[in-house]
Amino acid sequence: MSGPSLVELIAEADERGLAASGLACLDRCVPLLGGGDEVLRPLWRSLAEDGAWDTALAEARVELGGSDVLEESSGTFTGVFSQKSAGRSPGNEAVVLVYRMLGAAPSARSTAELREWADACSVAALQIHRLLDTAPDGGPRSASLRARRAGRTEDISPLVAAELRRQIRILELLADRSTGAGGLRQALDVSTEGRRVLRAVVSRRERGRV
Repeated sequence: MSGPSLVELIAEADERGLAASGLACLDRCVPLLGGGDEVLRPLWRSLAEDGAWDTALAEARVELGGSDVLEESSGTFTGVFSQKSAGRSPGNEAVVLVYRMLGAAPSARSTAELREWADACSVAALQIHRLLDTAPDGGPRSASLRARRAGRTEDISPLVAAELRRQIRILELLADRSTGAGGLRQALDVSTEGRRVLRAVVSRRERGRV
């Protein structure tokens, strides 16, 4: 993979880019919580209009529920692969990871907190796609994801590869100052396409259980 790695792009992103990157990861995974396509739109709007991020975030948490997981996830988002995920089915583990992304979102848009959140959301979203992919993604779980984010993509599974490309594309769009508000709209379009893909994956899994 040519160009900066995902890790490098997150390290160099500004406050808006970090907020959009974390939000986009969460947005693509909302189908696992049963959320509609518009549930996080107020958060996107707050980024575009420099509006009340904290209010939009609180509303999204009420809308998506999962209060027990949200309480567990509040504050810093560390240990994405916690012991509490051990023994869960892939679908259940993926749901918990999405709730943790939502619960760990900082209410204040400070660059330091957003960088930590965006980085953790990146790992969580890749792990969610890995859990739901029917094709194998080689190597030990945590080591493999670190390698993917650093730019090593040999033997990467299709669903994880597509999610990695989306994360990189969104950060590239928002790093380009010439795009202005258009960069945020394009980032939302990229995320919307990814959400449709994951919704289809979730739907197929549900049909397979019938």
